[in-house]
Amino acid sequence: MKVGIVGFSGAGKTTIFNALTGLQAEVGPHGRRGKANLGVISVPDPRVEALARIYQPKRVVFAKVEFVDLIAPAQNGSSLAAEAIAPMREADALVQVVRGFANPALAGEAEPAGELRAFADELILTDLVQIEKRLERLKKEGKKGREPELLQRCRAQLEAGLPLRRLELSDEDRRLIGGFRFLSQKPFLALLNSAEPLANEAVDPDFVQAATADQLDWLTICGLEEMEIAQLDAEAQLEFLRDLGLEEPASHRFIRAAYSLLELISFLTAGADECRAWPIKRGTTALKAAGKIHSDIERGFIRAEVVAFDDFIALGSEARCREAGKLRLEGKNYPVRDGDIIHFRFNV
Repeated sequence: MKVGIVGFSGAGKTTIFNALTGLQAEVGPHGRRGKANLGVISVPDPRVEALARIYQPKRVVFAKVEFVDLIAPAQNGSSLAAEAIAPMREADALVQVVRGFANPALAGEAEPAGELRAFADELILTDLVQIEKRLERLKKEGKKGREPELLQRCRAQLEAGLPLRRLELSDEDRRLIGGFRFLSQKPFLALLNSAEPLANEAVDPDFVQAATADQLDWLTICGLEEMEIAQLDAEAQLEFLRDLGLEEPASHRFIRAAYSLLELISFLTAGADECRAWPIKRGTTALKAAGKIHSDIERGFIRAEVVAFDDFIALGSEARCREAGKLRLEGKNYPVRDGDIIHFRFNV
């Protein structure tokens, strides 16, 4: 799954990218060179760590999300260029980095709320242009029916200044327009890049109001500090965080928020060979979850032996979970829950 990091130039997108990945991508107006930065990031999961302490496996594997630092418009108020739009369409979700710090290279003070609204307007305008072109083509071809009617509903939503993710659509509607990959329909997270770590009550209230009005989840991170933490080795990171009275970098909180934004959950497998988190879409059945591990397991699926992570930790072993009636046998249509520890039985 791919998360696109977007926003206007000067907001600190690449700083945030480096904070998340621990990489050292060049910080600055790299968008002018038409370059995007790529990084695959493990999703912090204390449940996997807890299982690893019990089983002492040969391998520990966390769920992963791909983050892409995408090309930015030159400044607030600049339209999205074609080379920026195309990779944004490929992303499964978007995170807008909003400037919350003084930048001497940019005129004026930071205006997080205005920047958030301006970027939202650009996404809406991009989708509106795409819809207008499609409707014009359908009209020339004399086509009527479901598609033009649905696109007209989408156009009305956009003309009202509202993103398509807030338009109520049926599953059939979503399938019909899925190929357009509308930008304002994508899951979206607002990330305020602040000059220093901020408690929620210290965040610019106009930014919070703007995010809330658009029904967006939001977070705040001091990108520069988090980037410096990410460049340290693991031992130095822990010492630095202890000095600050923290258990983990703020970037870990953001990575988990992005994972949730994609509507992903993790089921777990555990044993002497491997303890692992497997990312799946919320609502995935046991049969399809089995296929995440191997297609042979899906084809030969018999049943899933399931125990909730909290029950396993409380009781201490699979045998005790079985004795206490906490280990369940589930069929192929069982909707897997976040934190389920699953052992699949299957025919070879």
